Amino acid sequence: MEPQTGLLPGPAAELLTRLELVYRDLHANPELSMQERRTAGIAAAWLRENGFEVSEGVGGTGVVGLLRNGEGPVVMLRADMDALPIQESTGLAYASDKTGTDRFGQATRIAHSCGHDMHVAWLMGAACILAENRAAWRGTVMAVFQPGEETGQGARAMIEDGMVKRFPRPDVTLGQHVMPLSAGQIGWRTGTMLSAGDSWEVTMFGRGAHGSMPQKSIDPVVMAASAVMRLQTVVSREVAMTDAAVVTVGTLQAGMNENVIPDRALLRLNVRTFKTEVRTRVLAAIRRILEAEAQASGAPRPPEFSVLSEFPLTRNDETATRKVVAALAQRFGDARLSEISPATASEDFGLFGTAWNTPAVFWVIGGIDPAKYEAARAAGRLDELPANHAPDFAPVIDPVLRTGIEAMLAAAGAWLCRGDA
Repeated sequence: MEPQTGLLPGPAAELLTRLELVYRDLHANPELSMQERRTAGIAAAWLRENGFEVSEGVGGTGVVGLLRNGEGPVVMLRADMDALPIQESTGLAYASDKTGTDRFGQATRIAHSCGHDMHVAWLMGAACILAENRAAWRGTVMAVFQPGEETGQGARAMIEDGMVKRFPRPDVTLGQHVMPLSAGQIGWRTGTMLSAGDSWEVTMFGRGAHGSMPQKSIDPVVMAASAVMRLQTVVSREVAMTDAAVVTVGTLQAGMNENVIPDRALLRLNVRTFKTEVRTRVLAAIRRILEAEAQASGAPRPPEFSVLSEFPLTRNDETATRKVVAALAQRFGDARLSEISPATASEDFGLFGTAWNTPAVFWVIGGIDPAKYEAARAAGRLDELPANHAPDFAPVIDPVLRTGIEAMLAAAGAWLCRGDA
């Protein structure tokens, strides 16, 4: 199928130039989860400039803009705003050198290493074009700039702040994410799109002593190290080969000095699963192993567990997804679309559809320079390309900026430009 223009025009060169400046500014000035005050202010000002009714401070730093344009469907378009506690290594002229304090009270460098700055620019562009072309569509556009996706706090915070009661119920919720595919390519699927994600913090307790007197201690470093190794067996020995799961220990902290055995060790771990029963089994196994390791070590008390984040499965409604894919194919042509496998990344986007009991569709857009992507593919080195959350990840602006705006417009237009829900 050859691409067609469609009823909503793509971004003009002047708008792309303006949005590229916005994107570079956001990239150079990232903000951590639930701290996105500057970014939210930029988004809110842009929406007001384009005639949206704007509500700020939704769920902390969230922004919701409504553009009412007669009777018709309500379409929610979502972009997340937060960055990561990572030191950037892209070497870009607009790379971040920002620092801040993370949710654990630790000083950290900050970088947009997941692409949320591009997501903000996409939604700003789509909002502008929708506002300038009201004759082409009917209904209501709800532009949502969401905080705290990286920590799983943002969507919940907005919902708990009365979002479902304060704003119209959407006929569909739409979201997209830049990923390490070839730039300009779009990946989609029906059903399960992204995994569920669970993050825990676990404190294991020992008895401190001088490093020269280990017999007086119950060493939490050894306890934690042994537990970390045993946790590697959860997936390899307790999950069927026909299922999938990931268990990652991302933090292991214990002690401050080489000749002091500390009295506790802290683990932060992350789990990804695609099935509820697998999730239940894996989490139970992790708890069992950590508690048993503490008991085997003679720990003075059992481990303490706290939940850092919970991400639900991201599931795409089949009917709504087919509708979005048809619109994307009309806009871009079949060659730029591909059905992809479920990804082990996690998102809180699906909470909006669940809260409103409305269909949700989430798709991905490639961000890697096409020449670099093809060279890596030909060499069998796709896994070596920078991916989301890597310090050297950043999408190429052209054609990613244009593609994301046009994809959002095409998907929204499937409802707004045809007048059907």
